[in-house]
Amino acid sequence: MTDSYDPLFDPEKDAHVGVPPLQQAIDRARNVLTEKGQANIHDRDAMIRAATGLHWVLLDLLAALDEQR
Repeated sequence: MTDSYDPLFDPEKDAHVGVPPLQQAIDRARNVLTEKGQANIHDRDAMIRAATGLHWVLLDLLAALDEQR
């Protein structure tokens, strides 16, 4: 038996709209990492918000790096 769920990211539905400049993506990633690092690990909602926030800045960072190539 499998559980139904909504994935954090679905490439079919969640298109990457814009690519930030690399330095902006790096700065944003550092800021979000610092912010989410303060989250309460015992708070399920805080962990979901942290995972989601980190997911999106990582996508932006990788997109910015790819564009530099």
